[in-house]
Amino acid sequence: MAQPLKPTTPQRFFYGWVVVGAGALVMVLGTVPLFQGMTAWFVVLEKQFGWSRTQLSIAFSLTRVEGSIMGPVAGYLVDRFGSRTMVALGMIIAGGGFLILSVTNSLWHLYLAFVVMSAGTGLGGWLPVMSAINNWFSRKRATAMAIAMEGFLIGGVILVPLLAWAIDPDIPGRPGWRWTAAAIGVFLIVIALPLSRLVRNNPEDYGQRPDGQPKQVEPRPDETLVEETEGPDEPSYTWQEAVRTRAFWFITMGHACSSTVIVTMMVHLGPMLNDRGFSLQTVGWVVATYTAVGAVFTMIGGYVGDRMPIRWAIFAFSAIQSVAVAVLVVGDTEGMAYIFGVLLGIGFGGRNPLTTAIRGVYFGRKAFASITGISMIPMNVLLLVSPLFAGMMFDVTGTYTVSFAVVAVVSLVGSALFLMLGDPISAIADTDPTAETATNLSA
Repeated sequence: MAQPLKPTTPQRFFYGWVVVGAGALVMVLGTVPLFQGMTAWFVVLEKQFGWSRTQLSIAFSLTRVEGSIMGPVAGYLVDRFGSRTMVALGMIIAGGGFLILSVTNSLWHLYLAFVVMSAGTGLGGWLPVMSAINNWFSRKRATAMAIAMEGFLIGGVILVPLLAWAIDPDIPGRPGWRWTAAAIGVFLIVIALPLSRLVRNNPEDYGQRPDGQPKQVEPRPDETLVEETEGPDEPSYTWQEAVRTRAFWFITMGHACSSTVIVTMMVHLGPMLNDRGFSLQTVGWVVATYTAVGAVFTMIGGYVGDRMPIRWAIFAFSAIQSVAVAVLVVGDTEGMAYIFGVLLGIGFGGRNPLTTAIRGVYFGRKAFASITGISMIPMNVLLLVSPLFAGMMFDVTGTYTVSFAVVAVVSLVGSALFLMLGDPISAIADTDPTAETATNLSA
């Protein structure tokens, strides 16, 4: 009779949690000053140069054009050279972008700065961090990704109000936007190499296994190797196989549509609240509100996503963020702005780790970065359009009502797409004949 393998003595400290911590810090430094701080930058630049909302929106849209081009490239480079190398390279490039921003005097300077910053964060930020975590975790994937994303959110709570304070042009004695941008750029370049050394690409290279599972001893010659598993093996797809599945396109378009809310808010929330008579500091605190609530619900989302069908969790949280935008449209008081912040934090925070983790759930570890990078092409196209559309509608109508209502509806459509997914095996079975056997075996 075959004997199951017995685990060895517990292995040393599981390094995957160090990777999560390093990833959280990368998310803080590589994304908060650009993306969460974007609305503050735009308020200041509008006052400094008199640029229109459409002109400012183009800066963000260019980052999405760059993202559409670089997404698959970044995915290939991460799979080819590893997350550690790409984190170092990306942060140095992002630092250079902030240095360009600090000397901006014209629109083309601004556009160049945002393209370079976006290229850096794309190469060395979210994608390589999530790829590394996807390699180090399986059953705890959503939770681990949620913890790393806490860096982005908790960092936003602290840094966005600080950024708004530093660059506020209405209060004398502040550093100003040029010196602040230069300081961020220098810091990113200096910290790039030391921080990247904490990132390790996969557990097998260091004698460990995903989730910190104990290694198993070799069987005696008279024994048959039998591994204890929990359910069917995790899928293992190449990007060529993944793009032929229905699941890939539902996930891609669902993620794209539900992401229109946060990118539109990043660009236009500050100008909208400023139009309503709120100070830049108030804008910073509203951003801090949805960021702080999002930090709590990112952990809740990760916990829920590891314990129930992930598609249902994404649907619920995405629907809540659609409601948040509706609140912002109908209410113009400061109190309603903070209610919007709470609801957006619940919705965006809860869905954020899940829309990333779901690709690992459905397609496995083999080509996570490449699959994610390719799925970013249609997503970035839509993310290009939404803030640009909002800016153009404002310049024509003088209000954000129509554009924000459209964004809320698009987000709701995205949440519904996730409901159309089956479980990972049945969804994959649509195009993979071998998955039918796996389905039968698991029944």
